[in-house]
Amino acid sequence: MQSRFSEGVLFAIGNPLLDISAEADPAFLTKYGLEANNAILAEDSHKSMYADMVEKYKVDYVPGGATQNSIRVAQWLIGVPKATTFMGCIGKDKFGEILEAKSREGGVNVSYQYHDTEPTGTCAVLLTGENRLNRSLVAYLAAANKFSIKHLEQPENKALIEKARFYYMSGFPLTVCPDAMLSVAKHASANDKVFSMNLSAPFLCSFFKEPMMKLLPYVDILFGNESEAAEFSKANDLGLTDMKEIALRIARYPKENGKKGRVVVFTQGADPTIIVQEGKVIIYPVIHIDPKDIVDTNGAGDAFVGGFLAQLVQGGTVEDCVRAANYAANFIIQRSGCTLPDKPEFTIGCF
Repeated sequence: MQSRFSEGVLFAIGNPLLDISAEADPAFLTKYGLEANNAILAEDSHKSMYADMVEKYKVDYVPGGATQNSIRVAQWLIGVPKATTFMGCIGKDKFGEILEAKSREGGVNVSYQYHDTEPTGTCAVLLTGENRLNRSLVAYLAAANKFSIKHLEQPENKALIEKARFYYMSGFPLTVCPDAMLSVAKHASANDKVFSMNLSAPFLCSFFKEPMMKLLPYVDILFGNESEAAEFSKANDLGLTDMKEIALRIARYPKENGKKGRVVVFTQGADPTIIVQEGKVIIYPVIHIDPKDIVDTNGAGDAFVGGFLAQLVQGGTVEDCVRAANYAANFIIQRSGCTLPDKPEFTIGCF
């Protein structure tokens, strides 16, 4: 079992972004060709949208990016300084300074790659519908799109990779540097460590199917939600629509490290979480919350993963991991953005 006091036990690569969040109306989404519950990469037609948001709405700025959110939550719950390490590329600008300062304040050991000309990436978070339950994410990667495997080859960064025992990445870096993800995944597999990944968005399952499927044999724990699972099934011609069946099928895909089976974790919003472990389906209920208490669903899935990982690195059971995951997700949806107080009202540890 990994000691709970181990520095650098959890390692991650992701796309560090500054979230620009606002309550929007459906007409704004229509103007930019967006769907209420979806995540896409910005195209030329979206580049004016960020300034349009600032002009039209009251916006909040929150450090973001899916993987960075999960790592910040995991670090918050673990509570041991520098228990987590995060890498990604940012610009040499004010937004980058904010991201780095916030991450370090939260205890995360960030080792960013810096780009001389590209600005720090941003993500529009457009909240619509009753109680702002619908969210449309539009990421402008900018500097985040410039992360390279060369950053991992620097001696100090290579040492951070080798020191870790657990690894997590959302699916979004597949659009940036899949070779870096694969390099870390192969290290984890060869050294009997734990590599986890998130499907993250439906478009990744189809448009980035090739690098995703190349990485899958090295994935020990796969996270996703119901829409991502459905798209994975469609993209890979599984012919399945039932979430349990899709999870079972993904768990049976070949693994490079055959010492342990693949765990698949599918969240379904307010519906129970589906987990496949050792070929069996287990259903875990979520924490009920009154709709009037929901402030912002953005980051809830990231927080779920962060809570899960925080318990995982302690050697906790899947049940323990889900308990921590549910706490984190429930906590975050009652706040604006993925924002965290100094300490959680939750104890991470093995029971």
